[in-house]
Amino acid sequence: MQNNAQSATHIPEPPIARFMFADTRFALVWLLIRLYVGWEWLIAGWTKVNSPLWVGDKAGGAIQGFLNGALAKTSGAHPDVSGWYAAFIQNIALPNAGFFSYLVTFGEIAVGIGLILGLFTGIAAFFGTFMNMNYLLAGTISSNPILFLLQLFLDVPLLPAGGDGEQSEGVRVVHSWHSAGREHGELPQHHLGPHHALRCGVSS
Repeated sequence: MQNNAQSATHIPEPPIARFMFADTRFALVWLLIRLYVGWEWLIAGWTKVNSPLWVGDKAGGAIQGFLNGALAKTSGAHPDVSGWYAAFIQNIALPNAGFFSYLVTFGEIAVGIGLILGLFTGIAAFFGTFMNMNYLLAGTISSNPILFLLQLFLDVPLLPAGGDGEQSEGVRVVHSWHSAGREHGELPQHHLGPHHALRCGVSS
């Protein structure tokens, strides 16, 4: 039978990408970024926990004010808040303000703890990015663009390389690093993906 399999073309990652996402010498930078972003989320959530307008008998009061402020930004030729997001606020978020108050509060704390401790870093960064995106869609700038960008970088090594579902070079490096360590009892230097490096600290 004729083999119809086609050979795949491998396009190597640029050296700067390999240095940033698959080299332990850059691990300290990722560590500082992860701790900074995690701390920002943890403080934001902890502040809400201690506010009765976010958690307690008056839960939902603060987020109602935030959402109503977002609705006020839907007018004009170039509104800060899109119509479809305003519809989400009016029909889903505001009627369930109490639920979203708790969800935001403990979601921020969970993301902060996950990033600081390095537990499920990619997942924590993803949900942090999702929250930042919603704050931006609600017309709030503040530190959201910066945190959004930093968390995208934390998520980069988890993305597939292309449409064939193949893992990125950074992920393959992490897997080969683990395999080499298990099989030979020694670990190659300067080939450690940022997620593992950040969980374990900086390796030389």
